[in-house]
Amino acid sequence: MTDQANAGATNDATTFNILFVCTGNTCRSPMAEAIARRMFEERGWTHVSVASAGIGAATGAPAAEHALRVAAEHGLDLTGHASRPLTPDTVAWADVILVMGPSHIAAVCEMGGADKVAMVTDFRDGEGLGAPIADPFGADEEAYRVAYDELEDAIAAVRSRLEPILSP
Repeated sequence: MTDQANAGATNDATTFNILFVCTGNTCRSPMAEAIARRMFEERGWTHVSVASAGIGAATGAPAAEHALRVAAEHGLDLTGHASRPLTPDTVAWADVILVMGPSHIAAVCEMGGADKVAMVTDFRDGEGLGAPIADPFGADEEAYRVAYDELEDAIAAVRSRLEPILSP
């Protein structure tokens, strides 16, 4: 799998690209990217690439301190994460764009991704029924744990839904 720094570049080794989008790309989407990467690697889906971006992200910011700690509690390392803004190129790169809230859907649609965007929770709750994943930015570590658990549950549903088409 490629890392987010390479997302948007042509990669013949991947056949399916998934992009997670939140606001600042320091909390929810980096955790989602790491969760998905591990779940897909456990399935042997080396042909799937996962990345993340934010609709209001600055370039190069590290993952939030609480996100780093909560991810580490689950054996995931976000220390190398560097935020990046959502761009038309990253939208074009993705086959599926999974977002955390309605404002993220609007931003993706404005960049031409209307046909491939969904709430990450739609795969769990039903198309068009997915609840937003609350933004833990500025909250305590427990809020990050809640977001992590919701993401893990939602991404497991994504994996299950995509398995018939992505299983090697």
